[in-house]
Amino acid sequence: MPILSITTFLPLVGALFILIQRGSPEAVANQARKIALITTLINFVLSLFIWFHFDPANPGYQMVEKAEWIPAFKVNYHMGVDGISMLFVILSTFLTPLCILASWESIQTRVKEYMVAFLVLETLMVGMFCALDFVLFYMFFEGVLIPMFLIIGVWGGQRRVYAAFKFFLYTLLGSVLMLIAILAMWFVAGTTDIPTITATHFDRQMQIWLWLACFASFAVKVPMWPVHTWLPDAHVEAPTAGSVILAGVLLKMGGYGFLRFNIPMLPEATEYFAPLIYTLSIVAVIYTSLVALAQEDMKKLIAYSSVAHMGFVTIGMFTLNAQGVEGSIFQMLSHGIVSGALFLCVGVVYDRLHTREIARYGGLVHNMPKYAIVFGFMTMASVGLPGTSGFVGEFLVLLGAFQDNTWVAALAATGLVLGAAYALWLLRRIVFGKLVKADLKAMYDMNIREIAVFVPLVIVVLWMGIYPTSFLKITSASVDNLIKTYETKLAAAGGVNVAAR
Repeated sequence: MPILSITTFLPLVGALFILIQRGSPEAVANQARKIALITTLINFVLSLFIWFHFDPANPGYQMVEKAEWIPAFKVNYHMGVDGISMLFVILSTFLTPLCILASWESIQTRVKEYMVAFLVLETLMVGMFCALDFVLFYMFFEGVLIPMFLIIGVWGGQRRVYAAFKFFLYTLLGSVLMLIAILAMWFVAGTTDIPTITATHFDRQMQIWLWLACFASFAVKVPMWPVHTWLPDAHVEAPTAGSVILAGVLLKMGGYGFLRFNIPMLPEATEYFAPLIYTLSIVAVIYTSLVALAQEDMKKLIAYSSVAHMGFVTIGMFTLNAQGVEGSIFQMLSHGIVSGALFLCVGVVYDRLHTREIARYGGLVHNMPKYAIVFGFMTMASVGLPGTSGFVGEFLVLLGAFQDNTWVAALAATGLVLGAAYALWLLRRIVFGKLVKADLKAMYDMNIREIAVFVPLVIVVLWMGIYPTSFLKITSASVDNLIKTYETKLAAAGGVNVAAR
């Protein structure tokens, strides 16, 4: 059974059913919500079969599907997953139904179009992580921009059009350079097949130019400092569910690109540019943490914290040792869950008071105890409290960085202190203190629907924190294979004393 293709394209079937709905606007909106939720839940269950049938001991691609697409140019429809990509497929299918549920009451205009946009977005996200052909990957990678552009631009805040265009232009500009890199690789390798290109050797000078072209695309997506400025605007203006997907999945596309393309395909350039990545990542960790401390908007604070956390991710990747790379993948998964939950926490109070200004809140623990518990728990996970998913990823990244460069590890560790400072400051301002304002006293605690959204997120954060082996064993063989490929190609090029690493 072509499980990857079914998981990828099933949401489009749900979108088609929504499009053919007829009746009064209220009836169509209700039908759209139900169809979107049922489709995404079925798709999540289907994606679990990918997990169940995955062999963690096999470092290669599994459940491979291949068919001729454009034979004249050796471009194929080629799908498959390994230990690096499989968990991101699950992350995408896990967060999407929660986003549909979170949007149930907050989205009241153009509900039909909104649900269609989310279903199309899910198809593109899942397809991108499964694609094993460069052209197919590029189509999914860039296609994601269109539904997210619409979600921000149509259902966003007051400055939604500005934020949507900024997001679109920033990310598209870098990706044009990646398209040129794909063409250059095709001229050398004669195919766009990703496993074939990974095994192809490119000379050092060409590697440097190809690496920079791919870096231009992936660095914006991560986003790395200083090309991160689109993110706070996009998060602030996006609807709550849009922010969840943006932080939970779309930011991971850049990190995934580094792991899939820059490191294994272009090892000499990766070795050459690793100090640059370290420098930009450390600046991101420290600078954006300090910027987060100065924010007055809840969403902006969490957005800047995302840039800092993704700085940890890029440090871990370019340590090129097992602990660092596995830690970076684990941190991406953890950040996808935790930051998504934090944006949902903002959405809960925004739906009641219609403001994200931190100064307007305070003392919510008195009349919203369930909310306070969830918000406090996710804040602790973001800080990296032992027993939560945040601790495992950060610990592994710092361990890998320490093995490669103690200064990088020491400077990155300052981000943990600053992260605790801004996260706990936000928690104290929102949840604790006296409840004096009349409009705050009138706010009610989380309802059944909102609790249903948060319970799976809390369970996964605890699961990843208490039993991380269940996730690390999936990535381990593929990460070892990635590092082996990198070191073998580097040694063959006569670059570095690999044994010394």
